[in-house]
Amino acid sequence: MTVSYTLKVANARFGGFSKLLFRWRGSIYKLLYKEFLVFLSLYALLSVTYRKLLTEEQKRLYAQIAHYCNRSTDLIPMSFVLGFYVTLVVNRWWAQYTSIPLPDQLMCVVSSTVHGADEQGRLLRRTLLRYANLSAVLVLRSVSTRVLKRFPTMDHVVEAGFMSSEERKKFESLHSDFNKYWIPCVWFTNLAARARKDGRVRDDISLCLLLEELNKYRAKCSMLFHYDWISIPLVYTQVVTIAVYSFFAFCVIGRQFLEAEEGADSTGSGELDLYVPLSTLLQFFFYAGWLKVAEQIINPFGEDDDDFETNKLIDRNLQVSFLSVDDMYQNLPAAEKDKYWDESTAQPPYTVATAAETLRPSFLGSTFNLRMSEDPEQSQQVEAGSPGPAPRPTPLLGRLLGTAAPSPSVGLKNLGRGGRGPRTPRLLRPRAEPDPEAVARISEEDTDGDETLARPEPRPVTGRAPSADSLILLPPVPSSP
Repeated sequence: MTVSYTLKVANARFGGFSKLLFRWRGSIYKLLYKEFLVFLSLYALLSVTYRKLLTEEQKRLYAQIAHYCNRSTDLIPMSFVLGFYVTLVVNRWWAQYTSIPLPDQLMCVVSSTVHGADEQGRLLRRTLLRYANLSAVLVLRSVSTRVLKRFPTMDHVVEAGFMSSEERKKFESLHSDFNKYWIPCVWFTNLAARARKDGRVRDDISLCLLLEELNKYRAKCSMLFHYDWISIPLVYTQVVTIAVYSFFAFCVIGRQFLEAEEGADSTGSGELDLYVPLSTLLQFFFYAGWLKVAEQIINPFGEDDDDFETNKLIDRNLQVSFLSVDDMYQNLPAAEKDKYWDESTAQPPYTVATAAETLRPSFLGSTFNLRMSEDPEQSQQVEAGSPGPAPRPTPLLGRLLGTAAPSPSVGLKNLGRGGRGPRTPRLLRPRAEPDPEAVARISEEDTDGDETLARPEPRPVTGRAPSADSLILLPPVPSSP
């Protein structure tokens, strides 16, 4: 039977988990005490042998071996190997529980889609749910030792009412080398198709919904069977087991108290002679207990204290499925106006023990109490794509670059404009002709005096338009504000 302590830890309080340490059923003490006594006995045996039976030469040799074993314990990655393995086992344990087939959804669909208040309609609904429960019983017999002990043969299944004698003959006449838990599901589909033909299922949509729920139920039966078939790779389990056993085999030898050698300063070594190695025993309790937890939940369909109560699940599923399609079929209470019919807001009452909860404000969202900027410009609405207000310098850039530093929020399309106004068109102006008198004056002031500057022949200015060769491009002129 599963050990439940949920109520004991409903509220966090001082020493909440400490009260759970004194339970025996389902505890780590019950699971580990035999291995713990074996380890303690081996340690005590080696300790007595070293202290009382070995000679001085043998003690020196044992000390060398002990130092080697103690150093070897650091080479085994216990936390990594055990942590990853136990995580894998726990995830698999919960996945197996969610794969147990429950008829709750299927029985609701059967009750709403298979019609008929007469005896034939009642027989049809009960038979459909009995087939579903029979499929679950057959697959649980294959994976759970508790269920197999309850139904060791097919005679026990027939005697329990899950299968009739005629159905057993049909079941055994179908020869297959594989598990035949799926046969009742096929009976279910054929019976549902017959009900559609007879008008008990009124439309194809209802039939499709019924078969979809059955497929989900059958898929869970199949997944449960495959979890039992495909285990965690054996090599991984062997690696973890060997790692734990070898680690504590080294600890039994390497964690012994060693006498100081002759001539050594034994007073300053600081090594305390403990007949009971507390730290090593705690380490064994943690690591070996971790391994035993994985050993217990790797197959939760056994008979351990925390294994699944499959027999209770079978009883519950059969009872509620028959109740939902038989006694509850079209057995509805009269529709009445509820207590809050004339009230705009429904407010159920509180007891004195819970009245303080009404004083707490309702949660409206994490941004409800966010303080917004009081600047009205920040709340001004603008159209998408239109320029907003002039960007302000950020406080950090304002301190580093000055108050006139531009904001980094300037759009890419404005990048390079420097925040100036619109450009004016570029103008084409004629290139001015050089003045002959100015050129002559520059050549006369030359320090050498021997050479004169070569100057181009002046061209007469005519009234004709300048050619393209004499035109230059001027930079844009910023517009006046």
